[in-house]
Amino acid sequence: MMRRTRSTYAVAIMATGLTLGLTLTACSSDDTSGSAPSMSATMDMDMGGDSTAAVEPISTGDPFADARTAAQHMPETALTLATGLAAATDTAGEVDSDAATLRANLTALLQEHVYLTGIGVATAYTAGADSAEFTAAKATLDANTADLAAAVGSLAGEEQGAAFQALWDEHIGYFVDYAVAKKSGDQAAADAAQASLAGYTTQAGAFFEQISAGNLPAADVAAALTMHVTTLTAAIDALAAGEPTASDTLKAAADHVGMDAATIATGLAAGAGLSGDAMDDASTLRSGLTALLQEHVYLASYAVFTAYTAEGGVESPAFTAAAATLDANSVALSEAVGSLAGEENAADFLDLWRSHIGFFVDYAVADATGDEDARQEQLLNLDGYRGPAGEFFEKVSNGELPADAVADGLAHHVATLAGAIDSLAAALVK
Repeated sequence: MMRRTRSTYAVAIMATGLTLGLTLTACSSDDTSGSAPSMSATMDMDMGGDSTAAVEPISTGDPFADARTAAQHMPETALTLATGLAAATDTAGEVDSDAATLRANLTALLQEHVYLTGIGVATAYTAGADSAEFTAAKATLDANTADLAAAVGSLAGEEQGAAFQALWDEHIGYFVDYAVAKKSGDQAAADAAQASLAGYTTQAGAFFEQISAGNLPAADVAAALTMHVTTLTAAIDALAAGEPTASDTLKAAADHVGMDAATIATGLAAGAGLSGDAMDDASTLRSGLTALLQEHVYLASYAVFTAYTAEGGVESPAFTAAAATLDANSVALSEAVGSLAGEENAADFLDLWRSHIGFFVDYAVADATGDEDARQEQLLNLDGYRGPAGEFFEKVSNGELPADAVADGLAHHVATLAGAIDSLAAALVK
């Protein structure tokens, strides 16, 4: 466990600040979907950015559910940003076609499946498979499964959605069996779980070929899912062995399912006759931003989890590697900004982004040490950050993203992400 000192918490939450900063600067929507309470019920503030009262964090005490709440806003954030940036740069295609929406949603849900599985396995290894923490992690993973099944059912019918959920639950069980076997050193059981996973890929291929009216050949789906199995079991291997670079292996598994989402969305869209092209430039922009923004949230969660649980805390090789993995995603995000708005704007974005990191660091310190005055002060500082962030995105989008709208949308992220820090501190800092 980590030592409760200001410097330790500051370094540990720095990784979170890197993520939260971009999340705050990215969102420009009032969306309050997901498990979060309504904005009116949780805030007492002037949404124009000149607030004299801090945002009230939204926290359930469950760090897994709260991290997912923060992450769930990212697809809407990506849509808002992609819409404005595509219009400003005359990007070909439709950002919000039905096919583009399907691809973005599958990207988010499949990527989330990988990260929630990895975090769940890490929790089982750290706290025990019979712990309350693992129970909460598994419940959040189950919520992701239910959403995936609902997405399939919306295209193929309720009965097929239920069939998919049973099939998907089954393969998660095989991953759990594999994780238990690897940690206990039972190679025979690990081999049996891998054989079951191989059988699942064949079943899933046949299922998707059926519901897509043949637009998703079973062999192609099975091949894609085989890579999913290979990359995720490699991540479990790394976690079981306590390898410091497990975060990189988990990221590789998550990166792969973005390609799976594009393949599956293309076939399902064709089978269902959805409007638009899942693979056009605008759709690709939207899905790319969805993946990068959501990944940032989950990599930050993993980094903080590692800081609080690894022996040696923030001085451990595991935390150093997790922070580096998070930074790789950060670099990719800044490059995405630069590819659309130019290198100068990318540099300005990074400067703006990093300016508020200290606010989150100080918030986390105050949260962990029970300094309520300092905590409220940092919430006010984060609230004040909304205005400059809005102005930046209005500039780089040539007015397609109004500053006030961006600033208004940031309030939701301040609330949910500060709440996630609250829950992380409560659950992981003893």
